[in-house]
Amino acid sequence: MMLVSIPANPVPDNFVTGTIKTPDGAELRFARWAPPANRKGTVCVFTGRGEQIEKYFETVRDLRDRGFAVAMIDWRGQGHSSRRLRDPRKGYVRDFSDFEVDVETFVQQVVLPDCPPPYFALAHSMGAAVMLRIAHAGKRWFDRMVLSAPMIDLPGHRTSFPARALLRLLRLAGQGGRYVPGGSNELVGVSSFINNPLTSDPVRYARNAAILEEDPTLGIASPTVAWADSAFTAMRGFRVANYPSEIRQPILMLAASNDTIVSTAAIEEFAYHLRAGSHLVIAGSKHEILQEQDRYRAQFWAAFDAFVPGTPLFQ
Repeated sequence: MMLVSIPANPVPDNFVTGTIKTPDGAELRFARWAPPANRKGTVCVFTGRGEQIEKYFETVRDLRDRGFAVAMIDWRGQGHSSRRLRDPRKGYVRDFSDFEVDVETFVQQVVLPDCPPPYFALAHSMGAAVMLRIAHAGKRWFDRMVLSAPMIDLPGHRTSFPARALLRLLRLAGQGGRYVPGGSNELVGVSSFINNPLTSDPVRYARNAAILEEDPTLGIASPTVAWADSAFTAMRGFRVANYPSEIRQPILMLAASNDTIVSTAAIEEFAYHLRAGSHLVIAGSKHEILQEQDRYRAQFWAAFDAFVPGTPLFQ
């Protein structure tokens, strides 16, 4: 299970890749990179919905420049991990607890045996939502978590009761495997750069689109009814009043002021109630902070360096 390399996005050196199998039979592609000499610690990177390992090669280099080993997986139903539905472009999951199974399998089969401690998590959007659920469950595989634009809630009226009720009714009617109303089979991240909600950086946007042009099987399209219904269930859990205060895990949340994918206001409210958490809103950034212009990415990495032991600030 090799990694896809293109001139604009070459694979970082010193990697190992392969597949692991979860207890419920999902096959997950993983990749890991050794740390620089005489340095310890591993950052596990967890992607958002519709993303794949290749999209984070630049992030891998940034982390290895800071002295860390890096380990990643493709979530079930994404990248080159196994897909459940006949149409592989459909973004599907039965329940967000399945993603927690992916993380536990990855930790037990890749991270603990083959990666140097201590362990840290860096997660984006949907992946960050999964990390919050893991932290709330009291699983302390990671010393600290850095969450980029966590999917705590959606902006506007997209999580309104009528929207949630429609998805639940469609799923109860056996339509969980169909695209959400208004969805399509167009791959995420290949449409025109103009007015895209992900990043204001045209070069990085073009690079990420080129990855999917090289290998369209890495991508997925619109969510399915089942994925969206499961996501609403997870986000409803985050709205329980004492949910954030029950998390003991040290967490740093980075939000984007120009985010139209997830709710920045919800991130700020959630972070305010964390016992061991803090947050920063990066003014001007769109949703994918790590795929943004350097001036926004620099703020992300400054916050990361101040929060994660082992980075240059701690030397």
